[in-house]
Amino acid sequence: MAPVLYSFRRCPYAIRARLALAAAGVQVSLREVVLRDKPEAFLAASPSATVPCLVTPEGVIDESLDIMLWALRQRDPEGWLEMPAEGFDWIARCDGPFKRALDRTKYASRYPEEDPEAQRALAGAFLSELDARIETWLFGRPSLADFALLPFVRQFAFIDRARFEAEDWPALQGWLARFLESERFLGVMGKYPPWQAGDPPTLFPAS
Repeated sequence: MAPVLYSFRRCPYAIRARLALAAAGVQVSLREVVLRDKPEAFLAASPSATVPCLVTPEGVIDESLDIMLWALRQRDPEGWLEMPAEGFDWIARCDGPFKRALDRTKYASRYPEEDPEAQRALAGAFLSELDARIETWLFGRPSLADFALLPFVRQFAFIDRARFEAEDWPALQGWLARFLESERFLGVMGKYPPWQAGDPPTLFPAS
């Protein structure tokens, strides 16, 4: 029986998990979760009650980066793990300070004590550094770091797409545009009905 992946289509953490599973060709049974109405099986499986959550015969993996590593350590045909240690530093900065600033920009009403423009500037400083680092990819070829970061850069860009495109980030903008037009991204963004107990399995990636 395939491992079970609880996912939510638009969640950047879930997108990065699906990207790695697709790149590795490791098949799971995908269960699309409605976050406002989480199924009991998902709540029983996920210690954090957040997506993505992967249930394997060996146990539960409840962090998106760990799911990516789990898939790629089984099979890594595109060499995503062949990156310098600096790649993990970029991921840590994305998941820490950048995501904090991103949330306080995108969901400003949840953080009335914060100045959303100041938070946007913090996020923008990270993106400026990223723009200076990118050529075609972060390290000259597709890597784990690229696909761990891209879903979050996408989320930031979509807060105000015109404003994002007006920034002086040509390498970053090109990197994101290529990603959004790629078969890999389009392939992991298929729409699935919300999972309910008793539904037949939805295999992802499809055979």
